[in-house]
Amino acid sequence: MVNCRHFRWPSAFLLASFLLLVFAAGDNSTYTPRDYILLNCGSSGRASDSDGRVWNGDTGSKFAPSLDSAGLAASQQASSVAEVPYMTARIFTSPYTYSFPVGPGRKFIRLYFYPSNYSTHAQSDAFFDVTCNNHTLLSNFSAFLTASSLNYDHLTREYSVNTSTGGGLDLTFTPSSSHPNAFAFINGVEIVSMPDVFTLGSPSLFTGGPPVSFPIEPDMAMETMYRLNVGGQFLSPTQDSGLFRTWSDDSEYIFGAAFGVSYSNDPNVTVAYTAGVPSYTAPLDVYSTARSMGPDTNVNLNYNLTWIVTVDAGFFYLVRFHFCEIQYPMTKVNQRVFHIYVNNQTVQENADVIAWSHGIGKPVFEDYVVFTTGSGQMDMWVALHPDIEQKPEYYDAILNGLEIFKIQNSNASLAGLNPPPRPQPPVDASRIYGRSTSHKSRAAVVAGGVAGGLVFLIAGFCLVGFCRRHKAKGKDAGSSDGPSGWLPLSLYGNSHSATSAKTNATGSYASSLPANLCRHFSFAEIKTATKGFDESLLLGVGGFGKVYRGEIDGGTNVAIKRGNPMSGQGVHEFQTEIEMLSKLRHRHLVSLIGYCEENCEMILVYDYMAHGTLREHLYKTQKPPLTWRQRLEICIGAARGLHYLHTGAKYIIIHRDVKTTNILLDEKWVAKVSDFGLSKTGPMLDHTHVSTVVKGSIGYLDPEYYRRQQLTDKSDVYSFGVVLFEVLCARPALNPALPKEQVSLAEWAVHCQKKGMLDDIIDPYLKGKIAPQCLKKFADTAEKCVADNSTERPSMGDVLWNLEFALQLQESAEESGSISTGVSDETPMMIGNKIVDDPSMEPSITTTSITSISIGGQSLASVDSDSLTPSAVFSQIMNPKGR
Repeated sequence: MVNCRHFRWPSAFLLASFLLLVFAAGDNSTYTPRDYILLNCGSSGRASDSDGRVWNGDTGSKFAPSLDSAGLAASQQASSVAEVPYMTARIFTSPYTYSFPVGPGRKFIRLYFYPSNYSTHAQSDAFFDVTCNNHTLLSNFSAFLTASSLNYDHLTREYSVNTSTGGGLDLTFTPSSSHPNAFAFINGVEIVSMPDVFTLGSPSLFTGGPPVSFPIEPDMAMETMYRLNVGGQFLSPTQDSGLFRTWSDDSEYIFGAAFGVSYSNDPNVTVAYTAGVPSYTAPLDVYSTARSMGPDTNVNLNYNLTWIVTVDAGFFYLVRFHFCEIQYPMTKVNQRVFHIYVNNQTVQENADVIAWSHGIGKPVFEDYVVFTTGSGQMDMWVALHPDIEQKPEYYDAILNGLEIFKIQNSNASLAGLNPPPRPQPPVDASRIYGRSTSHKSRAAVVAGGVAGGLVFLIAGFCLVGFCRRHKAKGKDAGSSDGPSGWLPLSLYGNSHSATSAKTNATGSYASSLPANLCRHFSFAEIKTATKGFDESLLLGVGGFGKVYRGEIDGGTNVAIKRGNPMSGQGVHEFQTEIEMLSKLRHRHLVSLIGYCEENCEMILVYDYMAHGTLREHLYKTQKPPLTWRQRLEICIGAARGLHYLHTGAKYIIIHRDVKTTNILLDEKWVAKVSDFGLSKTGPMLDHTHVSTVVKGSIGYLDPEYYRRQQLTDKSDVYSFGVVLFEVLCARPALNPALPKEQVSLAEWAVHCQKKGMLDDIIDPYLKGKIAPQCLKKFADTAEKCVADNSTERPSMGDVLWNLEFALQLQESAEESGSISTGVSDETPMMIGNKIVDDPSMEPSITTTSITSISIGGQSLASVDSDSLTPSAVFSQIMNPKGR
């Protein structure tokens, strides 16, 4: 049961409460907090973070006078973890209270956690409670379990607590009594005064009958679960409007392949705050970008633009939608009208942004409260769909920002349950490169790095005398345009794909590349990390040069690509790789840590990839074969990364070198697209292609691009289609040793597909383990990708949707017991920490049928998957009535 309450700002309340904070139209002034505390726990003195904010140590602090000695340092530093405030911690083996003499009113309380081993204290033993005055913020909390489940290295938890009646703010950490060796820890505490934006008078509960009043009391505590800049980029705390909030990219939370269209404000539209929406509500960058469903009415009517977030069941949630029409011709009422759903419940009919805001460029926000039943974690669905009954001029929907806040329960608690332990990968990472790796050390090995070559070197491109004189460029350590400007932090946790904010403090060398792109390493640091380029650390050799495993920052594993010294080749690719990867952050894109451009060297440093390239798990390898579901999930991950490049970044980015050696697998088998040396910014809106010299890899190269030298995003789609066939057939894209008609995998696979002979060329290991409907959907998708005419190829969004649908078909068949899970007696597979090799786990197959697939509450039990276009399926699985 989900109950929804709808809130509006009473004009009288606004005039009374915000008299001093009414801003003139166009005024971009920000809120100035009265209390602003940054406490770097476990340290002494002052230190600046990557945003230039100054943190004070808690040793001998007036907030903790009894702490007269330093805390403990983390045993190692993951590449995404900044020095301040994460690398020192205050450890408590008994209850301890920080006392902050702050003024009355609401405060943001942000707690920073880096689960690591601290001296003799193991990260897995940290179970503790956190209370603030009479509110419970966390109970039996395990940062280790939470970060592991979310695949994050570090966590930030944000709360809002009113201290108007408490006479200050007491923050107490108490080790759990139910776990042996339990301890509490904290790396950083931030306290910021804030306006009370949550006290909304007496809102009403809409249940279909008369509205029921449900007041939110001023002393209720809140927890920020999500804060998303919809259609825009990540915003760091210093880019916020005075409250130091973090705004995350929303693309990670969008359901399926229906990403809609993201865009910025029209150059002729100025976003201007109003009396009802003060500037601290959300920064201009939030209201200046948006995501809509797209220009195609037929498509829009057949799907919902949907986000899915994970929340703790059993709580009320305040869901805040930020809106602003920012592009012409949206200037009049009833041009764009839509419904808003939360958890399949209609919370707003006839949503019309212009009607609410009274004009283009004027921000507005709408608040709703929903209640979730049950316990543990659950998915919350937020969806938009055009309102057909109002017959608007455009059948579309829009959203600029989304915030979700948990409201304390009747026990004044915000604490949820710890997530279950994350399943272990099926193959131990120590088997990949022949090294001994404990579970705890693997948790600190961040995904990334490269085991294959960087790029195919360009024929005719040669730049002799790469060594250049460099002018030292001073860089203020406190500059706000540093790495934190694009680190993909989220409020539920901080993405481990971010780079380290630690900067190089040794030597006087300054790179000619912009210092704000990513970390610069000295050549001496690189030599130390690779033990003088020890050949025993060699991971692979490619066209760009050799790739070594290295260690930086006291134990963090990385992959280090070293270009061939003095060759002068690949300079453009080297710079393109740095510029592209430094500005792009996504779960399915490889993470660049830094570079070295010293002593005529071209060196790139990436997060280490425990499972190497996709290709080395397909053929010519001693590694155990991947199951079909693993392969599907890897393909889906790579498709997500490419779809983000094509639609999620500020400009279209065409990879130009999609192949199985450029799809990397981290320790949790998450696929990441790598090697951006050949990448190209795509055409502007008024162009269909980019005319450019042909570059890429033989066997994956788009034939239309080769013939016409006109590059489009469909060139990546073609290459990805070859990858799909490579995954299915476990053979190279080109094999000159085969008969002429079989040399090209793409041509041969399409021929076999059309002749109904595809079963004859798929990987023998997969025989009998793929549901026929899944195979048909997968093969049809691959065939369409490699169509000779680019206009006949699907978009990466459609490819992604089809692959996800294929996975649903496979999972349904496996759950019904009508198809094998892929575990055989010939190849043992690790499940948890046990080897499963029972032949009885592979039932024989005579016929396969889909018994039932339930997606979004709809059953596709008897649907022919091939007959459904993406729009047709969306109409079935993504369009709940909400009534």
